[in-house]
Amino acid sequence: MAVQSAPRSAAVAGAWRTPMVILVCGCLIGAIGFGPRAALGLFLTPMTAANSWSREVFSLALAIQVIVWGTAQPFVGAIADRFGSMRVLSAGAVLYCIGLALMAYSRTPAMLDLSAGVLAGLGIAGSSFTIVLAAFSKLMPPHMRSLAFGAGTAAGSFGQFLFSPLAVGFIEWFGWQHALVAFGFVTLTMIPLSAAVRTPPMDLSSQHEASQQSLRHALVEAFGHRSYVLLVLGFFTCGFQLLFITVHLPAYLVDRGLSVDAGAWALGVIGLFNIIGSIGSGWLGDRMPKRYLLSVIYTLRSLAVIAFISLPVTTASALIFGAVMGLLWLSTVPPTSALVAIMFGTRWMATLFGFAFFSHQVGGFLGVWLGGLLFTTTGSYDVIWWLSVALGVVSAIINLPIIEKPIERLAPIRV
Repeated sequence: MAVQSAPRSAAVAGAWRTPMVILVCGCLIGAIGFGPRAALGLFLTPMTAANSWSREVFSLALAIQVIVWGTAQPFVGAIADRFGSMRVLSAGAVLYCIGLALMAYSRTPAMLDLSAGVLAGLGIAGSSFTIVLAAFSKLMPPHMRSLAFGAGTAAGSFGQFLFSPLAVGFIEWFGWQHALVAFGFVTLTMIPLSAAVRTPPMDLSSQHEASQQSLRHALVEAFGHRSYVLLVLGFFTCGFQLLFITVHLPAYLVDRGLSVDAGAWALGVIGLFNIIGSIGSGWLGDRMPKRYLLSVIYTLRSLAVIAFISLPVTTASALIFGAVMGLLWLSTVPPTSALVAIMFGTRWMATLFGFAFFSHQVGGFLGVWLGGLLFTTTGSYDVIWWLSVALGVVSAIINLPIIEKPIERLAPIRV
């Protein structure tokens, strides 16, 4: 007999926290949490010039941020599952703010690694859309859950779209240091917003037997479940493709004779179309098997890359590639998070999706690093492009056997 934790609807949370209030506030948190991080690249030139640093110093700090974020996510998720989302989101916002403020006044590479890397990475993990999506899984009515996952994911892209021009304006008006401090204070607005997506501490969340499942048992159960392992492995490819393209696409276009602006526009188009793709993926996830949706997304990504690198590279082809990849960019997140909730319920949702996200970040780290390494070794991005295609095909295949139903628990869970 399948034993699952009963879904918690917004009605339990309080009269004022309707599904729409939860959705809007959660999306605002997603936008604010993702926006400043996505705009940090715009501080590279003024910051390195002011401190006489090489670009490698700045890049290393942001690479540390990525891996700290990914490594911390499962543990932060476990805390959110156990003690509620509001505490984690609030603490994350404070760390995020401190990291950005200290980044503005870092005078040594080590200080930059601590501020922009470690503190900001921990802050982003605590205030990321993964915590918001886990809260949605516990607070939103089941029939709205998949669409909410899509909207929460799309909100991050809207933050990227909004904060990039804000960063340019703030740097021009106030200087880069004050702009970073201003962004830090903006992140603190996530604290009052987190009240709307507050989840109760675990011991108050449900009277159901499955709610008494321990973290250890949840991890043993998940990593012993073939479908979860396949899902986590597939998500590795998502991170590999996304961060490789984010970091190396502009340079690839310059190598092909295009202007630097072409790369910036292509990335902007990706962010814009990702809003459509994420919401569309959430909508489709309610209407077709999610494993098939994931398989189609990874297949289309591989086909898009093959077409892009096989045809002559022009500004038009770069923008078309950006639009297509944007539709597929974070569209993997809604079905992936929904599958975790379906298989294991929502009790340890933030934790289990956090481990999937860690796989995503490891893939992203390798995509960025191997992109630079293979280019240095071969003088071309061809090998890494084709590796991206191959991983997409593999992920399309390994998602197909996923069993899209609650795990069977033959006996009550003991703490």
